[in-house]
Amino acid sequence: MMKILVSDPLSREGLDLLEEKAEVDVKTGKNEEELLDIIGDYDALFVRSGTRVTAPIIEKGENLQVIGRAGVGVDNIDVEKATEQGIMVINAPEGNTVSTAEHTVAMMCSLARNIPAAHQSSKEKKWERKKFTGVELNRKVLGLFGIGRIGGEVGRRARAMGMKLLAYDPHISTEKAKKMDVELVGKEELLLKADFITLHMPKNSSTYHFIGEEELQKVKPGLRIINCARGGLIDEKALAEALQDGRVAGAALDVFEEEPLQEDSPLRDLDNVILTPHLAASTREAQINVAVQVAEQGLKALQGKPVVSAVNVPSLPLEVLNEIKLFLPLMRILGSLYMQMYGGSIDQVEIGYNGEIAEKPLEPLTTSCLIGLLQVILGEEVNFVNAPYIAKNRGIQVRELRSNTIENYASLVTLNVTSGGETRSIAATLFNEYDMRIVRIGEYSVDVTPYRYMLICSFIDKPGVIGKVGTLFGEEGINIASMQVGRKYIGGEGVMVLQVDGAIPQELLQKVKVLDGVVETHFVEIPEKDLKVPKVHHK
Repeated sequence: MMKILVSDPLSREGLDLLEEKAEVDVKTGKNEEELLDIIGDYDALFVRSGTRVTAPIIEKGENLQVIGRAGVGVDNIDVEKATEQGIMVINAPEGNTVSTAEHTVAMMCSLARNIPAAHQSSKEKKWERKKFTGVELNRKVLGLFGIGRIGGEVGRRARAMGMKLLAYDPHISTEKAKKMDVELVGKEELLLKADFITLHMPKNSSTYHFIGEEELQKVKPGLRIINCARGGLIDEKALAEALQDGRVAGAALDVFEEEPLQEDSPLRDLDNVILTPHLAASTREAQINVAVQVAEQGLKALQGKPVVSAVNVPSLPLEVLNEIKLFLPLMRILGSLYMQMYGGSIDQVEIGYNGEIAEKPLEPLTTSCLIGLLQVILGEEVNFVNAPYIAKNRGIQVRELRSNTIENYASLVTLNVTSGGETRSIAATLFNEYDMRIVRIGEYSVDVTPYRYMLICSFIDKPGVIGKVGTLFGEEGINIASMQVGRKYIGGEGVMVLQVDGAIPQELLQKVKVLDGVVETHFVEIPEKDLKVPKVHHK
């Protein structure tokens, strides 16, 4: 009989499902050393956020086939190590959708009517009706930064209260937005027109401090901001200053850059701020939902059945996975590279497979590319099962082209993305067993090994431009590991790709952008897990 270890509290409904099919041990509160002593006995490990599933634990789990997280995020699991060991990591991406949407709306209502402050005043035996005069939500403009799964649910509830919906989501089609009765606008227009703003996006290099000092200078007077998505989307220092000087009327925050929120945070001392300790997913229903979902999917994985929430490997027969495993990370990198460079809504994704790779099963490779594209937008909720559905739901057409012939390479993969009538392309290949190369960006031939941090610039090919970029990086103390340049002819436009040894600060990116001869810049961050080959083990 299968043996399952549950190392964090899991709702009884989830445990009941597991106990029907397996021998289940619930051992909560164990530290790493204690888990190392016992993990070798188990086929599966189920956690919430309390247990950190580290590389040593995964290595010791010689029988582990599945690690399940009862929730959305898998930050507490070393997914890279699990992938290397051939262990499937699953989560429960939809279990807290309603809970988070409802908490967002509750925070918005509380902010509009000053409910927490009025409650505290009344508890202190005061009666200050005039002090707590609020505003109605009816006919106000709600600006949604992101209208995916949770943002869409928030919009539906806000529309029922008579609010007008504007959204900034460069990754969703106009047609899809119309069906949701949402008007798509630019970021600056939303800031200028919205009475309330809610954020619904993942935190990554492109969304960190998405709302900062510059944005808060442009907002409509009396704006109120709600964030129940991810800490770090808002520059908390800049927000505190805007709240203090009256540019922003109020804020309601459930997530923070550092959690628990620092005791000396200026947000704690402001009367026009509502703070909750990351409660958006903390309802009895949500906890039951995530427990049931992860239990159901975990049991399917253990029984060799299709799984809808695997975050690291496709559910494929071993022989098929072994045929294509070397190309899976490359396809994710292609998708991520495109989206981090160009962004925007996507009308069509066309992938050309040429040479030996054209004879392999293409569906999981195409799905891996979609994951790379969509994870930049949606974060960790995208996986091998739901990526095609999400693409279809966003109005993205997906095509595969295959040809057995190709010059110069054994295999070549070309990603062509059409957005707003314009098509851009990136091509890549594999040399030897595992030597990934980006060989074309747009119309320029290059020879770039994907790297953790990269700066990709289009520039005018004239003397001094490349040197100025290198000098700037030297002055900022950022080491350039490698530089590749592609051009079509002398004096025309070209592309340069810098591999650097650390993240590039926004201030430095801005300095590069304004250099004479630089046309466009893109900072790209490739996840470490995509720079390694997954190992496949038959267990």
